[in-house]
Amino acid sequence: MNCLQVARVLQSYVDGEADEVTARRVAAHLADCRRCGLEATVYQEIKSALARRQSPDDLTLRRLRDFSTALLRDPPPDDDSADGTADGA
Repeated sequence: MNCLQVARVLQSYVDGEADEVTARRVAAHLADCRRCGLEATVYQEIKSALARRQSPDDLTLRRLRDFSTALLRDPPPDDDSADGTADGA
């Protein structure tokens, strides 16, 4: 999977709602991609904070803001393959 494909299913993955094949592919991508791995971590931290009914801490909010700003400034490169699976995953 590439970053764009992961972005489309990341919330489902974090929520444990992705099917088994998708979950394995996302996990493999997150292990190799620091940017997407950080995004998944932030989502999980926010989800955990909401489950505790607490506000996310300042660090988590800052990391999420920084990540979204970086995406706007420097989006992930487009995939050159027709099916969007250039990495063979």
